[in-house]
Amino acid sequence: METAALIVVLVILLALFFDFTNGFHDTANAMATPIATGALKPKTAVLLAACLNLVGAFLSTEVSQTVSHGIINEESISGQAEIFLPMIFAGLIGAITWNMLTWLLGLPSSSSHALFGGLIGATVVGVGFAGINFGAVLSKVILPALIAPVTAGLIAFAATKVAYGITRRYDGRPDGRSGFRWGQIFTSSMVALAHGTNDAQKTMGVITLALITVGWQSSSQADPHLWVIVACAVTIALGTYLGGWRIIRTLGKGLTEVKPAQGFAAESSTAATILASSAFGFALSTTQVASGSVIGSGLGRRGSTVRWATAGRIAIGWLLTLPAAGAVGAVAAVIVVWLGTAGVIVDAILALVVIVGLYLRSRKNAVTHANAMSDVAESGLAVELPENPGPTRRTTRIELARAQARAERKAAEAEKAAKRAKKLEKSVGKGPEVKAARKAAERAARKLAEAEVAAQEWERLGASRRARAELAEWDGTTEGEEKR
Repeated sequence: METAALIVVLVILLALFFDFTNGFHDTANAMATPIATGALKPKTAVLLAACLNLVGAFLSTEVSQTVSHGIINEESISGQAEIFLPMIFAGLIGAITWNMLTWLLGLPSSSSHALFGGLIGATVVGVGFAGINFGAVLSKVILPALIAPVTAGLIAFAATKVAYGITRRYDGRPDGRSGFRWGQIFTSSMVALAHGTNDAQKTMGVITLALITVGWQSSSQADPHLWVIVACAVTIALGTYLGGWRIIRTLGKGLTEVKPAQGFAAESSTAATILASSAFGFALSTTQVASGSVIGSGLGRRGSTVRWATAGRIAIGWLLTLPAAGAVGAVAAVIVVWLGTAGVIVDAILALVVIVGLYLRSRKNAVTHANAMSDVAESGLAVELPENPGPTRRTTRIELARAQARAERKAAEAEKAAKRAKKLEKSVGKGPEVKAARKAAERAARKLAEAEVAAQEWERLGASRRARAELAEWDGTTEGEEKR
């Protein structure tokens, strides 16, 4: 019993560390887009997300019950604490290893699926396939993983279309509808709150499952203990505050260039999807939902480009998460089966080596709040990204014609001023005529300088296909620019 108690303590500590990695791994889900558009400054954004994650963890326990009373068959593990507790420990190692690896690569993978994969892989090794409730896995994990990102993407696509449609009169404003930045503060806060109601619950479920296994909590009690809720809420909030800046960079500008109206639509879609799923107890991936929303909003804005190569890398990460974490969890479980209690210690040492190694590797090209979003100015306002679409041929011709007309007009004014100055010089006598001639000559020199500047501008525009970007900020809405 003393050994089981020691392993329970280790499981709780490891589960809280997983909760910590979940926090910094998923900060991007709520705060990548408002940071990218300048709605919130980086450090302010992660502080706000941490506070709301803390609050959200107290609002629901439905997802926790899915983990503790859904994925694993309690009947198959009843009375097998000496076997199943090390399996939970091994499963957590699989989840943490995958979280750290994808964080290093900057891939917004699913912490939820990493957790489920690790637990499933370890349980199959320790107890067998009878220990897994595959019906619950299919209905509450796999199907939501397939449906939720697509649903969120479609909602974000429609919301972006509506947002740009009802504000078409603002097409000519720089950087898109900047008023949406204020709305982004609210919507990103809702995503952070929703993340707390969903992801913090999963660690609560793991700890509750360990307590049930050792007999410290009745299997008929679905809700986690208060101290479990508090511990998980504080831990995920701390991880969120540290910020997963690598993944923030990927979601903020790696998938598509995000404008304020886009960010507002994407965050609204993400929050609605997560909150609805939490109410039904679906343990979906907030990362997948957020990524789907960002892609949908990118497709919804005219002139925007989705970087499908990056989206493909993320999708591959999604597909590999469950089996990869399951494989690591299974290997860790095999070590426990072979070595018994000593295997837990070996697993702990190996996990520590891997975690420290990945962290040290990340320091070679560290990403912090200062360089995660290099396209956001210190003022907090988004600046134009180099990937912005250039002007159409029609707008280029219009600007060239305007510049040419301006240069010709300035040249004509300079020629007229020069003739007047020469005429006055010939007819000057004494007194005020001399001063008038001198002023006319100065005015002619100024007009000539202005004409030279206008001619240079026209030549520069003629040599560049991005003529519109030289004169005014371009936000991708060609119709509005052409009208202007």
